[in-house]
Amino acid sequence: MTDNLYDLFRSRFPADRSRPFIEVPDGVTISFAELEAASARYAHALVAAGVKPGDRVAVQVDKSAEAVVLVLACLRSGAILLPLNTAYQAGELEYFLSDAAPAAVVCQPHRLAELEAVVATTGIGARVLTLGTAGDGSLPDTATGKADSFASAARGGDDIAAILYSSGTTGRPKGAMLSHTNLAANAGTLHKLWGFRPDDVLLHCLPIFHTHGLFVAINCVLMNGTGMIFCPKFDAEQAIGLFARATVFMGVPTFYTRFLASPNLTPEACGHIRLFISGSAPLLEETFNAFKDRTGHTILERYGMTEGGMFTSNPLDGDRRAGTVGFPLPDVSLRITGEDGRVLPQGEIGIIEVKGPNIFKGYWNMPEKTKAEFTDDGFFQSGDVGVVDERGYVSIVGRAKDLIISGGYNVYPKEIEDVIDRMDGVVESAVVGMPHPDFGEAGLAVVVTAPGGGGLTADGVLAGLKGRLANYKVPKQAVLVSELPRNAMGKVQKNVLRDRYAAEWKAKL
Repeated sequence: MTDNLYDLFRSRFPADRSRPFIEVPDGVTISFAELEAASARYAHALVAAGVKPGDRVAVQVDKSAEAVVLVLACLRSGAILLPLNTAYQAGELEYFLSDAAPAAVVCQPHRLAELEAVVATTGIGARVLTLGTAGDGSLPDTATGKADSFASAARGGDDIAAILYSSGTTGRPKGAMLSHTNLAANAGTLHKLWGFRPDDVLLHCLPIFHTHGLFVAINCVLMNGTGMIFCPKFDAEQAIGLFARATVFMGVPTFYTRFLASPNLTPEACGHIRLFISGSAPLLEETFNAFKDRTGHTILERYGMTEGGMFTSNPLDGDRRAGTVGFPLPDVSLRITGEDGRVLPQGEIGIIEVKGPNIFKGYWNMPEKTKAEFTDDGFFQSGDVGVVDERGYVSIVGRAKDLIISGGYNVYPKEIEDVIDRMDGVVESAVVGMPHPDFGEAGLAVVVTAPGGGGLTADGVLAGLKGRLANYKVPKQAVLVSELPRNAMGKVQKNVLRDRYAAEWKAKL
């Protein structure tokens, strides 16, 4: 047995391999035996496509049981998984593929021609395969007839298992390299910390191109050797109806606000769930309290990021405090530092730094950026601003990096501003995060137009972004102005913009 993450998961599979692993409502059910056999066939298909250990495999497919099989096939073959948001447009994909240079790209069948054109533009020579939600496509076709067994590629603990891109404030996306040990360490810790039981069933409603749904939720289930109900998309009413068949639910704050909007959210409906977990964005205290009042359940909030999975968690047994993300995980060291790098005493606000076996190995093809993000003694500088109280609870009070978290997804204003600034009639722009009752935060674009403006309108700015950026990145509102407020150093004062347009923003929601 090597350090290949798949071998760890396989060691936790139930003795009775006929037990279900994935059940898709009104769809397929895959047992552990079928998972083993299908992922072996897919691994053979990847090898047949020319994928070798250490090669990248870019995956942009819809959420499905077959997509999970492909994830495990990548691990088994020793490939590096590169999951990509299905909302990414061709222009966005061109950068990811050029940077990561995958040996194979797996996409939705209806986007084959589009992805082939992108690959041709990049010149990387990747093989383009397809995978549909019903198990259709060229990848399953290639896998048909392949052996149901596959010897996992030997991987060391420091070998990279996945690259997840997380854009920086400069607008250039960064590929966080996560090793087999990084993922195994976090999965093992969370599985134990959250008290997974032999009869647990996870209700999975998250996307699987994001670390939350892919490496937190699914990996905990694999470590537990139990099953999950796998919903292709989140639907509040469907999820509430499925609570009676599940014991654990993981979601983003937006999920909980939508639950609270349903008259079907009752203590009885939630009676079979033992644990509700929230993450990927700050959970408002009012949402935390309202959910507890309505259901009798106290949401467990935790904190992490792409670069290392989870860093902290409120306790399973103990006081889960609203407005906090709990304590550092048992194998994670966390400290708060000032602008000068000095470690601050308890109660003072500063930058959160973390260190542990789950922390990523660095950014793909960015050695200088990697070096800049780590301290000399090995702590990763998260860019989040936080504080630790007298009981050891960590609270996130802001973000040093110019970041919007909308519906659990990271949105980087600079990327959007760059697209707006290229529009005819635009002089410059600033995008700021504003409070949103459903998504937690959403973008407001403040746009300076040239004299005359060329007929540009606020609605025209938003329309111009659609199709060029993923929908979740497109601001919800835009305003046209003659100039942006700046400080003495010439920096745009985004805090002034938030205050100036707060009333107008709220009135238009």
